[in-house]
Amino acid sequence: MTTTFELETLKMRVNDAQFAPLDLHQRIQRALRALILEGALAGGMKLPATRTLATSLGVARDTVENAYVQLQRDGYILRREGSGSYVSHNLGAQLHGGTQRRIKAQAQKTSNRLPGQGLSQRGQTLFDNGGVSDQQAIKAFATGLPETRSFPMDVWERLQRQAVKDHRDNVLLHGDPQGCEALRKAIATYLNLERGAKVAPEQVLVLSSTRQALFLCAQVLVDAGKPILLENPGYFGAKKAFEAAQARIVPIDVDAQGIRTDLLRADRSGARCVYLTPSHQYPTGATLSLERRLELINWAAENGTWIIEDDYDSEFHYDGLPTTCVQGLDSHQRTLYIGTFSKTLYPGLRIGYMVLPAELVAPFSAARSIIDGHTPQVLQLTLARFMDDGHYNAHVRAMRKLYAGRRACLLEAIGKHLAGIVTAMRPPGGLQIPCVLEPGWSEPQTQRLAARAGVQLPGLSRLYAGEHKQQGWLLGYSSLTASEIETAIRLLANALKQP
Repeated sequence: MTTTFELETLKMRVNDAQFAPLDLHQRIQRALRALILEGALAGGMKLPATRTLATSLGVARDTVENAYVQLQRDGYILRREGSGSYVSHNLGAQLHGGTQRRIKAQAQKTSNRLPGQGLSQRGQTLFDNGGVSDQQAIKAFATGLPETRSFPMDVWERLQRQAVKDHRDNVLLHGDPQGCEALRKAIATYLNLERGAKVAPEQVLVLSSTRQALFLCAQVLVDAGKPILLENPGYFGAKKAFEAAQARIVPIDVDAQGIRTDLLRADRSGARCVYLTPSHQYPTGATLSLERRLELINWAAENGTWIIEDDYDSEFHYDGLPTTCVQGLDSHQRTLYIGTFSKTLYPGLRIGYMVLPAELVAPFSAARSIIDGHTPQVLQLTLARFMDDGHYNAHVRAMRKLYAGRRACLLEAIGKHLAGIVTAMRPPGGLQIPCVLEPGWSEPQTQRLAARAGVQLPGLSRLYAGEHKQQGWLLGYSSLTASEIETAIRLLANALKQP
């Protein structure tokens, strides 16, 4: 470091904005380290004495000394008493020798790869699936998104303060992978009373989301390359979770009564699991009839098959009461029940749960402990109080009434502004309405026209397997006010009717 150019370069590096938050000796150390790694200071090169460099930089000698000391500790320079400080010879060989040339050659090959290359087979599958995008409230017609503006945040915050006060330091520690006992009891009580389930707290596994539940099912119950039965059409999140586990998806068609149990009995794939949404089929809205529920249970018991029941939004049933869940009817203990608070409360809560047959509790809890350990205790304790004090049931009742009104608004607006373009189905519950396009209209065409007007239309066809794909939309309405629904539908109608 004897030339003016290199000294000026060092000064520029020391004053670089990226080093601004650091102490001065750290900035000098980082700047010298960068020059060494870049090869500007070659192995064996002698560095200026600390006094000389301090004078050149206009800093105290101790500042440069501290920088040199750290560089020596990290192995970048060697210091010899009576001789001076030198860039490490070994480091220079690593940077400029044959090894580094081979590394650079390999890096050049890597830079030419397409995204995702070099992954494991399972990693490649995860990448190819493209993930699942969460929709935000600002997007009209986002599916499964609850109304959060009227959530009783003041009550929630008060209960959270109480939970922290009562449990003190315990809320800061690791929790039980299965979930805190208070919340498991509250969930069991709720399901037994409201969903006709048969649940003991010991069967409940508290999780972060439905997606985590599906991921666990895929990992614990289905081997790579083995089949799993899914509804057709069906929930894309489940399909992606099982595909990520390299399971082979076998679609089973649904009709107005839900999944076709005759096709289940006819299946010869050897699948050990079937995933379905019996209370409110996603996306058609069909409710699995009682007769088929009993057929499903008997079929599963006869074949040793697990039933994965996703009860994602049965709380929001507007035409009478929802049918008893499959888990409550299953005396053979073949049903895994999945529920979530993301739709009944708010998605940022990130709490869901499973009800498991007794023999699966320990394996699923162990698998969950590997993935993320546990759900934050303070949130679990707050939610348990929210449920025990009656706030949960009161909030669900209020949202059920609100959403029923919004569903009516959306149906009316579609009939008024989109007649001849699309026909809306009328499911008995849920947070979205499936709409089937009339002849002469295609899903890509309508999505493209809507996008120009700033409206995103979730398509129906992506939810179907096989060649026959229903063309249409799945319109969410729960997060939109009546005025927002009317405005969005008018905007959509104008966009589609443009010449």
